[in-house]
This record gives sequence, C-alpha cells and structure tokens, in this order.
Amino acid sequence: MTLQEQLTQDAIELLKRLIATPSFSREENLTGDILEEFFRERNIPFRRKINNIWARNQHFNPALPTVLLNSHHDTVKPNPKWTLDPFAPIVQDGKLFGLGSNDAGGCLVSLLATFCYYYYRTDLQYNVLFVASAEEEISGVNGLELLLEEKDLPEIAFAIVGEPTQMHLAIAEKGLMVVDCVAHGKAGHAAREEGDNAIYKAIQDINWITGFQFPKISPVLGPVKMSVTVINAGKQHNVVPDSCTFTIDCRVTEQYTLEEVLATIRTNIASEANPRSVRLRPSSIPENHPIVQAGLALGRTTYGSPTTSDQAVLSCQSLKLGPGHSERSHTADEFIYLQEIEEGIDLYIKMLNKTIL
Repeated sequence: MTLQEQLTQDAIELLKRLIATPSFSREENLTGDILEEFFRERNIPFRRKINNIWARNQHFNPALPTVLLNSHHDTVKPNPKWTLDPFAPIVQDGKLFGLGSNDAGGCLVSLLATFCYYYYRTDLQYNVLFVASAEEEISGVNGLELLLEEKDLPEIAFAIVGEPTQMHLAIAEKGLMVVDCVAHGKAGHAAREEGDNAIYKAIQDINWITGFQFPKISPVLGPVKMSVTVINAGKQHNVVPDSCTFTIDCRVTEQYTLEEVLATIRTNIASEANPRSVRLRPSSIPENHPIVQAGLALGRTTYGSPTTSDQAVLSCQSLKLGPGHSERSHTADEFIYLQEIEEGIDLYIKMLNKTIL
C-alpha cells in the first residue's frame, strides 16, 4: 500500500468516527478530542484553543511562506426529515452517510490526509499549516477568526478552505452582512383614522430593497444580492402597529465593502438599519495564481460561490475547494461518496505538488 492509499484509508476511518460523534457548533469538544488523538497517534505536535485544532509541518521554516489548509469540524443540527440515524456512519453503494459527511467532514479529513502527506517533507518551498476550525456553521467568533485575531497562526500566503465544491475551484466568495431594520410608526385604533402604520412604512423600504440594483457587477460573483428574509409586526388585529421589524440578508461582492453597502441602504430607506456585524467579507484569489492554474491544468473549472465559509475571516488570498457537493449540505440523509474523498486527496496533492515544491 502506498503512502497516499494509507492516508486515504485513515481519512475515511477518521470521518466515520467524526460522524458518530455529535459536534454541533459551540459543542465540538468531543470531535476536537478525536482530532487530538489522531495527531497523538502519529506523534505530530499540535495546539488547541477551545475547539480549534492546528498543526504545522515538521520542518516549518519561518523564512518560507505558509499555505493554510483549513476546514471545520462543527455541523448543523440534523434536518428533521432524516430517515437514517444521522450519527451512524453507514456505507452503502459507495456512499458514506452521516451528519457532516459532506459538509464538511469529507473536506476536513481529505485536507488532513494532505497535510500528513507533506508533514515530513524537507523539500517544500512553503510551510504547510492545517487548521480544523470550530463554529463555522454559525460564523462564530471562537473559530478560525479567534486564532487569527490572537495571532496564534503564522502569516499566511494563501489558503485552501475545504468546502464541498466537487473539487472545482471557487475563486471568489460573496461576503455576508445581515441587517436588522426597524420601521417606526404610531399606534392607534384600527377602526378609526388613528396612528401611523409601521407596516406600510416597512413596505415602502422593502420595495426599494427588492427593486434596487447596485451598479457595479462582479465579473465572477455577479451582482450584490439583497433579500428580506424575516418580517414581524403587530400583536392584535385592531391596533395599528407602531413598529415593524425586518431583516435583510446581503450577499456582497468584491466590488463593494460591507460599509459601502450599509451606507447605501441607510441613505435610501427610512427605517433604522443596524448590521449584526461587518466581519464576513468577500474573498477571492486571482485566476493566474499558481494553485488555481494547477487546478485548471487538471481539468477543473472556476466559479464564484454565493455562500460563505471560513474564507470570510481571512485577509489572505484563498481558494474554496473540496470533495462533495454543496447541494447535499444540510440535507436529510447527507452523504459523500468514498471515491470523492479518494479523488479529493489525490487532486489536493497534485495541485500542491505544482505549487509548493
């Protein structure tokens, strides 16, 4: 058995253990323990902060640039339509079923296998850093962002962030800003001409949101997208509501900062508009970057991703890439093909061989 075959076998067995262990966001301590055990069994030094686990190659050289291999080990809670036990790693017809198998366990173990492939190498032109992060599914502050803010990690030249992309190259990713809005009116009796209906004021603002188009269009990600996803007002039928709250989901491209999008919203609506955060920014990597060119040479294609990942908290150039299919994420009876893991490890290694050796 070759080293790569052994690493692939180990990765699949590790994924089965991770699936069998609940690891909801902020509750990843037990899968963190499993990852610790994986490193200890191989005598690979590692560090842990809360539920983030990271390690670097044996011959780490501060004079060299560093590539980050990152994916997350937290999961969402099971979709209520599961027909299987979400914590039972069942293999059937070449598929490995289980919660987190596709998002993003297959990516995590494939990147970990890739890290182990390079761990002992002495001929690298880059250091290799592996991070299994927590709280990715809730964009939490105690995940990868914590390690970056507290400078636990070395400076990163570029990153591969493992998310299910069918091993195609997501060279750009939209940022996310959630904006909570309040339209103010005046309460009154619905039977008389009293009050100032906050719902009607909110409707005016929502009509602007649904009809407005930001003029600058990203060549990879397309337009900025705003969607009103939550609305709430009123407590009883005969009272004109004095407030109406609604939430805007803003998917922002590299053509605008989150602050610019927020300023445009505030200029054009009468409601109060307050962002939950301006942390989750757009990310990208140039198509002429060596890691992207390596993927293209292997027959992969590029695209822009509308969904967010740990890329949003990185300041370096980053590529989203991993085995599995995004459409399976967060679904009932989630699965990943075992062959996807094998191919994922193989492609990661082939691309990095063209980039870091």
